[in-house]
Amino acid sequence: MSAVEARLAELGLTLPEVAAPLAAYQAAVRSGAYVYTAGQLPLVEGTLPTTGKVGAEVTAEEAKALAGISALNALAAVRSVAGDLDRVARVVKVTGFVASATDFTGQAGVLNGASELLGEVFGEKGVHARSAVGVAVLPLDAPLEVELIVELEG
Repeated sequence: MSAVEARLAELGLTLPEVAAPLAAYQAAVRSGAYVYTAGQLPLVEGTLPTTGKVGAEVTAEEAKALAGISALNALAAVRSVAGDLDRVARVVKVTGFVASATDFTGQAGVLNGASELLGEVFGEKGVHARSAVGVAVLPLDAPLEVELIVELEG
């Protein structure tokens, strides 16, 4: 077990299997020292725990927890091409898309679910740049999706 996966276990978390792509793309691609993930939905064993817009059918608190699930799914995608999460030198960028009710403006708070999880797992290596974008709708009516860019060592 890698040190990162041991840290996940300390936090009571396990890395899921990589979610199968919903269309014609790869879950993650490596280019040089970087891994870019596709947008990861908060799927749990292949199913969305909830659907709908944040600020309407889904609360901001529920969405924040879902962002952590999406971040775990993104880490699984990273591992699928990096081989080992101990190779992560730094989480460079997190981009999150939040399916938002028209009056919802708390996208940044929702994405803290992903950012906080990455910080707990990687410490200083998990500190990253981030974009939090509100959108009208996401695939499968998911409340949010998260994508990562990570830099690998050697």
